[in-house]
Amino acid sequence: MIENPAVKREISHYVQTGDYDHAYRAWPEGGVLVRAQKMDAALRNALIEAVRKNTQGIAPPSGIGNIDQTALTRSKILPMVYGLFPESERSLVMSLLEKSVVFLMPENIERVLKDTPWLGTVWKLANLYLTSIGAPCLSEEAILLDGLSEETTCFVSIRYFSQNDRFADFIVHEIAHVFHNCKRMTIGLPYTRKREWLLEIEFKKRETFAYSCEAYSRIIEICSNRKQRNFLLDEYAAISRINDDRVDADEVFDILKEAVSANNGWKRILKRCSPQRRTTIKAIGQVF
Repeated sequence: MIENPAVKREISHYVQTGDYDHAYRAWPEGGVLVRAQKMDAALRNALIEAVRKNTQGIAPPSGIGNIDQTALTRSKILPMVYGLFPESERSLVMSLLEKSVVFLMPENIERVLKDTPWLGTVWKLANLYLTSIGAPCLSEEAILLDGLSEETTCFVSIRYFSQNDRFADFIVHEIAHVFHNCKRMTIGLPYTRKREWLLEIEFKKRETFAYSCEAYSRIIEICSNRKQRNFLLDEYAAISRINDDRVDADEVFDILKEAVSANNGWKRILKRCSPQRRTTIKAIGQVF
């Protein structure tokens, strides 16, 4: 049991807010590495205890049963990968992505909280899990998420199996973020200085890209032809709400409108969210 007042304050602050001293100065002895190891373990253990406390008396959800998670992920992302990557690259991209999704469940939540590298992410995952089973969050300021990506891992709430928004697909949304988080060289794809990531996506357009991919994946999954997709797009415009300050909902709709009219809507989405090419204008006959 930890008795040091400074350590106890640091632990309490972390559990309530997700913030912590990255230098771990509250730990009373040892060098930087020792303090980091000891304090990291103390913060994680306290967070796990808080999750246990907040879930007491709450019946565990039915979970996902015998669903093959890899097969489910593969079926959801296959159209996106085939639309965005050339044939020569698809197998490597699919091998990475089809096992990248982790559903947060009672059976694995403590392991996830122990193994996920960054403490800030660990705190968010704890709250994501708590909200998914109807338990109290650790803070009123906790962001209510349905999914979260960290490098090439996509953590998804089990609300995935009970939500009723037919334009929502947390798997596709989070996988869309992997494209700008993973370098091509990591999975053995050719790369250049200007083509470093799986897909080059403008930083400020990352969420726009993810929301567009999410909605478009559902539209083409539900509808088999272009006419039906346009009808569904009208429905999307009427009922969909994007509660995210990082995204212009009108821009997402405009991107989707262009995508459903194209032979390859995925490419249209990528083009709209790619970095703008800079053009160099050479002055002719200008004297300085």
